Amino acid sequence: MKVKLLGDTKIIMSNPTSKHNYFAWPTVTRLQNGEIAVVSSGYRLRHICPFGKTVISYSEDGGETYTAPAPIIDTVLDDRDGGIVPFGKSGVIVTSFNNTVEFQRDKGADAYTQAYLDSVTPEQESAALGATFRISNDGGVTFGKIFKSPITSPHGPVELSDGRLLWVGRTYSPNNAHRVGVDQIEAHVIEPDGSMTYVGCIENIISEGEAVLSCEPHTIVLEGERLLTHIRVQSKGAARLFTVYQSVSEDNGKTWSTPVQILEDKGGSPAHLLRHSSGTLICTYGYRESPYGVRVMFSYDDGATWENNQDIYVNGVTADLGYPSTVELDDGSLLTVFYAHTAKGEPAVIMQQKWQMEDSIK
Repeated sequence: MKVKLLGDTKIIMSNPTSKHNYFAWPTVTRLQNGEIAVVSSGYRLRHICPFGKTVISYSEDGGETYTAPAPIIDTVLDDRDGGIVPFGKSGVIVTSFNNTVEFQRDKGADAYTQAYLDSVTPEQESAALGATFRISNDGGVTFGKIFKSPITSPHGPVELSDGRLLWVGRTYSPNNAHRVGVDQIEAHVIEPDGSMTYVGCIENIISEGEAVLSCEPHTIVLEGERLLTHIRVQSKGAARLFTVYQSVSEDNGKTWSTPVQILEDKGGSPAHLLRHSSGTLICTYGYRESPYGVRVMFSYDDGATWENNQDIYVNGVTADLGYPSTVELDDGSLLTVFYAHTAKGEPAVIMQQKWQMEDSIK
């Protein structure tokens, strides 16, 4: 399979008239009415920043134009990683997470940021801290209260064949720590009242005798109760590993196969999965080795084998990019959304690239 790019890469979320102009970690989806919705963490100063909020933009014309990013989750802490999933006739869930005030202080906050952090009381921090989500029952027009989750992932849950929402994510760590023997990839069902019920877990990954960081999974329903999950796996500092492992469940997340590596050691991550109307599985992921960019791999046998390393976007500026996700448009073409810096010294923005699989061109 070859990738054919359709038009130029386009910035779809930014805030160039303000110093709060760093956007990252997006997810794109198509809502029940056919509109495109994109969420991300926006209006930030930098990668670690307490001003971050989870925002949403909508497109009614297939990604040609978007509404201005509007806050969905905006706590006193650094709201990161925006995920979005439509479910049922009119349900939409938006997910995020944040970290402690202490974590943000330790990451080199400037005087402006420190002054803000000084204003956050322990009570406010406690009330906001966690992996968070909000649910809309009217197709993404309005959203209910903020709920908390024991797990987190960049792109959110998946709607099972029976209509339930299953979230596969890494156990939440308030200081974003790699807690060996504590953290793991777990599956939880989101109940109608916003509570969550544990279902099962994926065994921790050991590489060359080392317990490596397993995080940021994304899950897709293959058919029936069969699920496929891709997991970001890296060794300390990503010095040896920055790759994708794969695990399969045959029982809606209760039990999982032993994860297997499907990209080379520094092949890229994290991943997002989509089934195209042709039946092909599409996995987009960030590539953080020079020249940096966004790549895609394809499977024609429900993940048994993958054909990989096709470029959707090449950056050449910095490894601070990625977290792509993809939707199919009405004509069978694809739209991939990700974050990247357009030039050295410029803040990260949310971008999109339309493309097509050559074999599906009509």
